[in-house]
Amino acid sequence: MMKVMKFGGTSVGSPEALRRAVGIITEGGGDKVVVVSAMSGVTNFLVSGAEGLPGNKEALLGEFEKKHLEAARMLLGEGQMEGFMADFRARMDGFRGLLDDEGARGCPYYKDNITSQGERFSSLILSYALRGAGARSVALTSEDCGICAEGRPLSGSANLQRTESMMAMKVRPYVADGVIPVITGFYGVTADGLPLTFGRGGSDYSAAVVANAMNADVLEIWTDVDGFMSADPRIVPDAVKIDEMNFGEAAELAYFGAKVLHPRTIEPVRMKHIPLKVRNSFKPEEPGTLIRHLREPRGDMLMSVALKTDLSVIAISSAEIAFHPNMVARIIGKIAEGEVVIYSVSTSLSTVAFLVHSNDVKSILSRLNTLDPGDIERIEVKGEVALVCAVGDNLISRCGVSADIFAAVKEARASVQMISEGASDVSLNFAVPMSKAVDVVKLLHSKYVRGSADEGIRQ
Repeated sequence: MMKVMKFGGTSVGSPEALRRAVGIITEGGGDKVVVVSAMSGVTNFLVSGAEGLPGNKEALLGEFEKKHLEAARMLLGEGQMEGFMADFRARMDGFRGLLDDEGARGCPYYKDNITSQGERFSSLILSYALRGAGARSVALTSEDCGICAEGRPLSGSANLQRTESMMAMKVRPYVADGVIPVITGFYGVTADGLPLTFGRGGSDYSAAVVANAMNADVLEIWTDVDGFMSADPRIVPDAVKIDEMNFGEAAELAYFGAKVLHPRTIEPVRMKHIPLKVRNSFKPEEPGTLIRHLREPRGDMLMSVALKTDLSVIAISSAEIAFHPNMVARIIGKIAEGEVVIYSVSTSLSTVAFLVHSNDVKSILSRLNTLDPGDIERIEVKGEVALVCAVGDNLISRCGVSADIFAAVKEARASVQMISEGASDVSLNFAVPMSKAVDVVKLLHSKYVRGSADEGIRQ
């Protein structure tokens, strides 16, 4: 059995967490490949530090080195430190060389290189800790593995076919020899050999890419929560863990508010029907949430209700815009120039409306103002909006589901700002005022999730 195991920042964020990770990895048999995030807080530290370069170079290097050396010294025995320090110094010399290279600062992928340094060191520490526990292990960077990336700086995607070919040559021989590779998450390498990150939270996606490339039997995402929940426990205290869901349901919840999993994680494993488990590294006895291609039908109407806040509706009006698809394409193109995430789109004869994060509104309006003034009659912005994502079995085909959901919205005295229905058969998404969003989620959960907890959602 081939297992890919990914450990997030909090799961490798301290010597104690690293020890737990070692115990989880070494338990049981089978072939294993490990993917790691940077230690918790390190990526944010590097992102902030990159803004102050080159003036803060020594401070950045000093703090970075101190954090990792302190963890290593608390974790590794004296006999291991000599070998570890040789590898550590080699990687630190590479990091320093990057910061010293004035020519490199002009490279479009310079920030990708800076912000991906944390994974290079967390993987090294964990690999040595595994050796200290008696396992055979090797620390591999994305460059070593051949994780092939393409796309814009700070927002790359993996070339799955090329990555599979490269990893067959560079990683499979280690696994076949009984060695546990510990691989850097978060980034891949361009055709020119430059690091390209997969976006914030991209280590989950990296792990799915590795699972795809290795044709794994299962991908385990080890994090600091028990799994997917029926609602955010901070909003709904009696929310319960979801034991099992399919890929589509997990993708919808991850995209529309659940912070358990990076939304891009699903596709690489869905392509090959590789089951995915979300587990809690702080409570390894918990079975977590199993995500797979098919699952047993459920009796309750809704599985989970997610919430994404701080959104705005931008409505663009023009006479008979529905009959001018080129104009709509130009509008979408202007919004997409800033790589803005659009959470929902709604159209009518003369208006097209987009649901976006409120932080993006200013830049979107600036780009829209570059369009021909004759094309647009009016732009309106409605802020303080939240998106509610209701996920369940066959919501579109089941008669009366929408009516029941919106009856609850009415009961919460909330007005619906936008609706997205039909694009997915497992979710119904709609926007409501921020002031009413929590009331809507609580009411939906109470009526259509919590009431059937004993029928399959509660463990």
